[in-house]
Amino acid sequence: METQNPNRIAHIGIIVEDSGAVERLNATLHQYAPYIIGRMGIPCPTHGVSVISVILDAPADIISALSGKLGMLKGVGAKTLYAKVSQ
Repeated sequence: METQNPNRIAHIGIIVEDSGAVERLNATLHQYAPYIIGRMGIPCPTHGVSVISVILDAPADIISALSGKLGMLKGVGAKTLYAKVSQ
């Protein structure tokens, strides 16, 4: 019998320091759209960055894959925080 990975709730905090990365960032997030339950972006023009919060409901391997892809984008930093409870 095959067991499925349980979904986790996670927050990925993203800081965009290079506005040239936004198109690649959005394309990457679009690939994971079925797992994204909320997204909020806040520009910080005085510091020249944008801060994005993404909330996901997905298996841990999917969350980790997305966070890794985001972190590899030049000018983008990403950190993930998992809820302690899972489904």
